[in-house]
Amino acid sequence: ASVKSALALAEETAGKAGEIDALSARVAADPADHQARYDLAMALFAAGDRDGAVDALIEIIRRDRGWNDEAARQQLLKFFEAFGPTDPTTLAGRRKLSSVLFS
Repeated sequence: ASVKSALALAEETAGKAGEIDALSARVAADPADHQARYDLAMALFAAGDRDGAVDALIEIIRRDRGWNDEAARQQLLKFFEAFGPTDPTTLAGRRKLSSVLFS
């Protein structure tokens, strides 16, 4: 299941890594632009910055849990599935997510 998830994510994020600077600028200009932050998370993931991608999605959840039918939470769960349950990024991300959800 983990390999399938990783392959699906790789296909979904293919070609997005080059957009990081532009998306970072959009998020800096408007921190409430959740679509730009979501796109940034996907670009960071494509570039290999898994921690940055997880943090961007958690920030969306912190700001607006229900945004886009909980797209950030759903994508975050896909990341965790692809990384595997014992991966350090998954463990740290789950702790951060719990902190946001239960604060």
